[in-house]
Amino acid sequence: MTISAGIGIANFTFDDGAGFFRWVKLCDDGGIDSIWQSDRIIGTDPTLECMSVMAALAGATRRIKFGMNVASLGLRDPVLTAKACATIDVLSNGRLLPAFGIGSARSRDYAATGTPTKGRGKRMDEGLEILTRLWREPHVSLQGEFYRLEDATIAPRPIQQPLPLWVGGSAAGAIDRTARWGTGWQAGIETAAEVAPVIRAIKARGSEIGRTIDEDHFGAGFGFRFGAPDEPIVARYRSGLEKLLGKPADAYVAIGGADEIMARIEDFRAADVHKFILRPIAFGTDDMISQTERLIEAVLPRIKALNRH
Repeated sequence: MTISAGIGIANFTFDDGAGFFRWVKLCDDGGIDSIWQSDRIIGTDPTLECMSVMAALAGATRRIKFGMNVASLGLRDPVLTAKACATIDVLSNGRLLPAFGIGSARSRDYAATGTPTKGRGKRMDEGLEILTRLWREPHVSLQGEFYRLEDATIAPRPIQQPLPLWVGGSAAGAIDRTARWGTGWQAGIETAAEVAPVIRAIKARGSEIGRTIDEDHFGAGFGFRFGAPDEPIVARYRSGLEKLLGKPADAYVAIGGADEIMARIEDFRAADVHKFILRPIAFGTDDMISQTERLIEAVLPRIKALNRH
Protein backbone atom coordinates (compact mmCIF):
# COMPACT_ATOMS: atom_id res chain seq x y z
CA MET A 1 0.00 0.00 0.00
CA THR A 2 1.26 3.44 -0.89
CA ILE A 3 0.24 6.89 0.28
CA SER A 4 0.03 9.59 -2.38
CA ALA A 5 -0.83 13.27 -2.43
CA GLY A 6 -2.61 15.03 -5.25
CA ILE A 7 -4.00 18.55 -5.45
CA GLY A 8 -7.64 19.48 -5.87
CA ILE A 9 -9.04 22.65 -7.41
CA ALA A 10 -12.60 23.91 -7.44
CA ASN A 11 -12.89 27.63 -8.19
CA PHE A 12 -10.63 29.12 -10.86
CA THR A 13 -8.48 31.29 -8.62
CA PHE A 14 -5.71 31.99 -11.12
CA ASP A 15 -5.09 35.37 -12.73
CA ASP A 16 -5.50 33.93 -16.22
CA GLY A 17 -4.99 30.81 -18.32
CA ALA A 18 -1.25 31.34 -18.51
CA GLY A 19 -1.09 31.40 -14.72
CA PHE A 20 -3.03 28.14 -14.54
CA PHE A 21 -0.55 26.41 -16.84
CA ARG A 22 2.41 27.80 -14.87
CA TRP A 23 0.90 26.11 -11.82
CA VAL A 24 0.23 22.90 -13.76
CA LYS A 25 3.88 22.74 -14.83
CA LEU A 26 4.97 23.16 -11.22
CA CYS A 27 2.76 20.23 -10.18
CA ASP A 28 3.99 18.09 -13.08
CA ASP A 29 7.67 18.79 -12.40
CA GLY A 30 7.43 18.87 -8.61
CA GLY A 31 6.26 15.33 -7.88
CA ILE A 32 2.58 15.98 -7.13
CA ASP A 33 0.78 12.68 -7.71
CA SER A 34 -2.32 14.01 -9.45
CA ILE A 35 -4.56 17.01 -10.17
CA TRP A 36 -8.31 16.81 -9.53
CA GLN A 37 -10.88 19.29 -10.87
CA SER A 38 -14.25 19.66 -9.17
CA ASP A 39 -17.42 19.63 -11.28
CA ARG A 40 -19.77 22.59 -11.29
CA ILE A 41 -21.58 24.12 -14.26
CA ILE A 42 -23.95 26.82 -13.01
CA GLY A 43 -22.74 29.44 -10.53
CA THR A 44 -21.28 32.91 -10.14
CA ASP A 45 -17.90 31.71 -8.86
CA PRO A 46 -15.46 31.09 -11.75
CA THR A 47 -15.13 27.34 -12.27
CA LEU A 48 -13.67 25.39 -15.18
CA GLU A 49 -15.63 22.57 -16.83
CA CYS A 50 -13.96 19.41 -15.58
CA MET A 51 -13.85 17.27 -18.75
CA SER A 52 -12.36 20.17 -20.69
CA VAL A 53 -9.67 20.46 -18.00
CA MET A 54 -8.88 16.76 -18.38
CA ALA A 55 -8.28 17.22 -22.10
CA ALA A 56 -6.13 20.30 -21.49
CA LEU A 57 -4.02 18.48 -18.90
CA ALA A 58 -3.47 15.59 -21.30
CA GLY A 59 -1.63 17.92 -23.63
CA ALA A 60 0.05 20.18 -21.06
CA THR A 61 1.71 17.55 -18.82
CA ARG A 62 4.18 14.69 -19.14
CA ARG A 63 4.00 12.69 -15.92
CA ILE A 64 1.20 13.67 -13.59
CA LYS A 65 -2.16 11.89 -13.51
CA PHE A 66 -5.45 13.78 -13.37
CA GLY A 67 -9.09 13.18 -12.59
CA MET A 68 -12.48 14.68 -11.79
CA ASN A 69 -13.50 15.15 -8.18
CA VAL A 70 -16.13 14.09 -9.04
CA ALA A 71 -18.00 14.51 -12.33
CA SER A 72 -21.77 14.15 -12.12
CA LEU A 73 -22.73 11.18 -14.26
CA GLY A 74 -26.36 12.10 -13.66
CA LEU A 75 -25.82 15.09 -15.96
CA ARG A 76 -23.76 13.38 -18.64
CA ASP A 77 -24.57 10.94 -21.41
CA PRO A 78 -22.55 7.82 -20.56
CA VAL A 79 -21.70 6.91 -24.16
CA LEU A 80 -20.28 10.34 -24.95
CA THR A 81 -18.52 10.34 -21.58
CA ALA A 82 -17.01 6.91 -22.23
CA LYS A 83 -15.71 8.12 -25.59
CA ALA A 84 -14.28 11.33 -24.10
CA CYS A 85 -12.50 9.45 -21.32
CA ALA A 86 -11.05 6.90 -23.74
CA THR A 87 -9.80 9.71 -25.99
CA ILE A 88 -8.15 11.58 -23.12
CA ASP A 89 -6.55 8.40 -21.79
CA VAL A 90 -5.09 7.61 -25.21
CA LEU A 91 -3.76 11.14 -25.76
CA SER A 92 -2.22 11.26 -22.27
CA ASN A 93 -0.65 7.80 -22.66
CA GLY A 94 -2.74 6.35 -19.86
CA ARG A 95 -2.90 9.04 -17.16
CA LEU A 96 -6.64 9.72 -16.73
CA LEU A 97 -8.37 8.90 -13.42
CA PRO A 98 -12.11 9.08 -14.18
CA ALA A 99 -14.23 9.73 -11.11
CA PHE A 100 -18.02 10.03 -10.99
CA GLY A 101 -20.80 10.76 -8.54
CA ILE A 102 -24.51 11.22 -8.76
CA GLY A 103 -24.52 14.96 -8.07
CA SER A 104 -26.82 16.77 -5.69
CA ALA A 105 -30.53 16.87 -6.53
CA ARG A 106 -30.48 20.47 -5.23
CA SER A 107 -27.82 21.49 -7.75
CA ARG A 108 -28.86 24.19 -10.19
CA ASP A 109 -26.99 22.21 -12.84
CA TYR A 110 -29.90 19.77 -13.14
CA ALA A 111 -32.53 22.46 -13.70
CA ALA A 112 -30.34 24.51 -16.04
CA THR A 113 -29.62 21.53 -18.29
CA GLY A 114 -33.20 20.25 -18.21
CA THR A 115 -32.10 17.00 -16.59
CA PRO A 116 -34.70 15.28 -14.38
CA THR A 117 -33.61 14.29 -10.89
CA LYS A 118 -36.15 11.47 -10.65
CA GLY A 119 -34.51 8.12 -11.27
CA ARG A 120 -31.02 9.58 -11.25
CA GLY A 121 -29.68 6.76 -9.06
CA LYS A 122 -30.82 4.07 -11.47
CA ARG A 123 -29.63 6.21 -14.37
CA MET A 124 -26.17 6.39 -12.82
CA ASP A 125 -26.12 2.63 -12.20
CA GLU A 126 -26.78 2.00 -15.88
CA GLY A 127 -24.26 4.69 -16.81
CA LEU A 128 -21.48 3.07 -14.77
CA GLU A 129 -22.17 -0.26 -16.45
CA ILE A 130 -22.00 1.39 -19.89
CA LEU A 131 -18.72 3.14 -19.08
CA THR A 132 -17.11 -0.01 -17.73
CA ARG A 133 -18.19 -2.21 -20.61
CA LEU A 134 -17.42 0.22 -23.44
CA TRP A 135 -13.91 0.73 -22.06
CA ARG A 136 -13.26 -3.03 -21.97
CA GLU A 137 -15.50 -4.89 -24.39
CA PRO A 138 -15.47 -4.82 -28.21
CA HIS A 139 -19.25 -5.19 -28.53
CA VAL A 140 -21.74 -3.95 -25.93
CA SER A 141 -25.50 -4.49 -25.87
CA LEU A 142 -27.71 -3.30 -23.03
CA GLN A 143 -31.44 -2.95 -22.61
CA GLY A 144 -31.86 -0.70 -19.59
CA GLU A 145 -34.61 1.48 -18.24
CA PHE A 146 -32.83 4.67 -19.35
CA TYR A 147 -30.22 3.58 -21.90
CA ARG A 148 -30.18 1.04 -24.71
CA LEU A 149 -27.18 -0.09 -26.70
CA GLU A 150 -27.04 -2.58 -29.54
CA ASP A 151 -23.63 -3.98 -30.49
CA ALA A 152 -21.91 -0.69 -29.57
CA THR A 153 -18.16 -0.23 -29.93
CA ILE A 154 -15.75 2.63 -29.24
CA ALA A 155 -12.24 2.77 -30.67
CA PRO A 156 -9.60 3.35 -29.63
CA ARG A 157 -10.32 2.00 -26.20
CA PRO A 158 -8.34 3.36 -23.22
CA ILE A 159 -4.68 2.55 -22.85
CA GLN A 160 -5.20 1.65 -19.20
CA GLN A 161 -6.86 -1.74 -19.04
CA PRO A 162 -8.85 -1.66 -16.97
CA LEU A 163 -9.33 2.09 -16.95
CA PRO A 164 -9.71 3.15 -13.29
CA LEU A 165 -13.21 4.10 -12.20
CA TRP A 166 -13.39 6.14 -9.01
CA VAL A 167 -16.81 6.66 -7.45
CA GLY A 168 -17.82 9.40 -5.04
CA GLY A 169 -20.58 9.65 -2.47
CA SER A 170 -21.35 8.35 1.00
CA ALA A 171 -25.04 7.41 0.81
CA ALA A 172 -26.15 3.79 0.73
CA GLY A 173 -26.58 3.86 -3.04
CA ALA A 174 -23.09 5.27 -3.54
CA ILE A 175 -21.61 2.60 -1.29
CA ASP A 176 -23.26 -0.12 -3.38
CA ARG A 177 -22.16 1.49 -6.68
CA THR A 178 -18.59 1.77 -5.46
CA ALA A 179 -18.49 -1.85 -4.36
CA ARG A 180 -20.11 -3.02 -7.61
CA TRP A 181 -18.34 -0.91 -10.24
CA GLY A 182 -15.57 1.13 -8.64
CA THR A 183 -11.84 0.59 -8.60
CA GLY A 184 -11.56 3.38 -6.04
CA TRP A 185 -13.62 5.63 -3.78
CA GLN A 186 -13.24 9.36 -3.24
CA ALA A 187 -14.71 11.18 -0.25
CA GLY A 188 -16.38 14.56 -0.50
CA ILE A 189 -16.02 17.31 2.11
CA GLU A 190 -15.84 14.93 5.06
CA THR A 191 -13.75 14.43 8.17
CA ALA A 192 -11.78 11.31 8.96
CA ALA A 193 -14.47 10.28 11.46
CA GLU A 194 -17.14 10.63 8.76
CA VAL A 195 -15.10 8.74 6.17
CA ALA A 196 -14.20 5.70 8.30
CA PRO A 197 -17.66 4.02 8.40
CA VAL A 198 -18.15 4.58 4.67
CA ILE A 199 -14.91 2.77 3.84
CA ARG A 200 -15.87 -0.09 6.14
CA ALA A 201 -19.29 -0.33 4.46
CA ILE A 202 -17.78 -0.38 0.95
CA LYS A 203 -15.40 -3.17 1.92
CA ALA A 204 -18.21 -5.15 3.54
CA ARG A 205 -20.49 -4.76 0.52
CA GLY A 206 -17.65 -5.72 -1.82
CA SER A 207 -17.04 -8.86 0.19
CA GLU A 208 -20.73 -9.77 -0.15
CA ILE A 209 -20.64 -9.56 -3.95
CA GLY A 210 -17.13 -10.96 -4.44
CA ARG A 211 -15.29 -7.74 -5.35
CA THR A 212 -12.38 -5.99 -3.70
CA ILE A 213 -10.90 -2.50 -4.07
CA ASP A 214 -7.19 -1.99 -3.54
CA GLU A 215 -6.44 -0.68 -0.07
CA ASP A 216 -4.62 2.35 -1.45
CA HIS A 217 -7.58 3.33 -3.64
CA PHE A 218 -9.60 4.95 -0.88
CA GLY A 219 -9.22 8.72 -1.04
CA ALA A 220 -10.14 11.85 0.89
CA GLY A 221 -9.07 15.46 1.00
CA PHE A 222 -9.07 18.71 2.92
CA GLY A 223 -8.21 22.36 2.49
CA PHE A 224 -4.76 23.47 3.61
CA ARG A 225 -2.80 26.67 3.97
CA PHE A 226 0.71 27.43 5.07
CA GLY A 227 -0.08 30.48 7.17
CA ALA A 228 -1.98 31.72 10.21
CA PRO A 229 -5.59 30.95 11.23
CA ASP A 230 -6.41 34.65 11.44
CA GLU A 231 -5.50 35.45 7.82
CA PRO A 232 -8.47 37.00 5.96
CA ILE A 233 -8.33 34.34 3.24
CA VAL A 234 -8.61 31.60 5.88
CA ALA A 235 -11.52 33.37 7.56
CA ARG A 236 -13.37 33.62 4.23
CA TYR A 237 -12.71 29.97 3.44
CA ARG A 238 -13.89 28.82 6.87
CA SER A 239 -16.99 31.00 6.67
CA GLY A 240 -17.98 29.60 3.29
CA LEU A 241 -17.37 26.04 4.43
CA GLU A 242 -19.36 26.51 7.63
CA LYS A 243 -22.25 28.00 5.67
CA LEU A 244 -22.20 24.98 3.35
CA LEU A 245 -21.88 22.38 6.10
CA GLY A 246 -23.90 24.06 8.83
CA LYS A 247 -21.23 23.35 11.44
CA PRO A 248 -17.69 24.40 12.47
CA ALA A 249 -15.02 23.80 9.82
CA ASP A 250 -12.01 23.11 12.07
CA ALA A 251 -11.85 19.37 11.33
CA TYR A 252 -12.09 19.95 7.58
CA VAL A 253 -8.93 22.06 7.16
CA ALA A 254 -5.25 22.16 8.10
CA ILE A 255 -3.84 25.63 8.76
CA GLY A 256 -0.29 26.37 9.87
CA GLY A 257 2.58 24.36 8.44
CA ALA A 258 3.75 20.88 7.50
CA ASP A 259 3.09 19.52 11.01
CA GLU A 260 -0.58 20.53 10.89
CA ILE A 261 -1.02 19.07 7.40
CA MET A 262 0.66 15.80 8.37
CA ALA A 263 -1.47 15.56 11.51
CA ARG A 264 -4.61 15.78 9.39
CA ILE A 265 -3.18 13.17 7.00
CA GLU A 266 -2.54 10.87 9.96
CA ASP A 267 -6.17 11.28 11.06
CA PHE A 268 -7.30 10.02 7.67
CA ARG A 269 -4.71 7.25 7.56
CA ALA A 270 -6.26 5.88 10.73
CA ALA A 271 -9.54 5.71 8.79
CA ASP A 272 -7.84 3.63 6.02
CA VAL A 273 -7.40 6.51 3.57
CA HIS A 274 -4.27 6.30 1.42
CA LYS A 275 -4.89 8.71 -1.47
CA PHE A 276 -5.12 12.40 -0.63
CA ILE A 277 -6.51 15.34 -2.57
CA LEU A 278 -5.18 18.46 -0.85
CA ARG A 279 -6.89 21.73 -1.72
CA PRO A 280 -4.80 24.92 -1.45
CA ILE A 281 -6.55 27.79 0.29
CA ALA A 282 -5.15 30.47 -1.97
CA PHE A 283 -6.15 33.26 -4.32
CA GLY A 284 -4.31 34.36 -7.44
CA THR A 285 -1.60 32.65 -9.45
CA ASP A 286 1.32 33.68 -7.23
CA ASP A 287 -0.44 32.54 -4.05
CA MET A 288 -1.41 29.18 -5.59
CA ILE A 289 2.16 28.64 -6.76
CA SER A 290 3.60 29.64 -3.37
CA GLN A 291 1.29 27.29 -1.46
CA THR A 292 2.01 24.44 -3.87
CA GLU A 293 5.78 24.98 -3.70
CA ARG A 294 5.65 24.79 0.08
CA LEU A 295 3.59 21.59 -0.12
CA ILE A 296 6.15 20.06 -2.48
CA GLU A 297 9.10 21.11 -0.33
CA ALA A 298 7.76 20.46 3.18
CA VAL A 299 5.07 17.77 2.92
CA LEU A 300 5.85 15.49 -0.03
CA PRO A 301 9.17 14.28 1.48
CA ARG A 302 7.36 13.31 4.68
CA ILE A 303 4.73 11.40 2.72
CA LYS A 304 7.45 9.58 0.78
CA ALA A 305 9.09 8.69 4.08
CA LEU A 306 5.87 7.06 5.25
CA ASN A 307 5.96 4.79 2.20
CA ARG A 308 9.44 3.57 3.11
CA HIS A 309 8.31 2.23 6.49
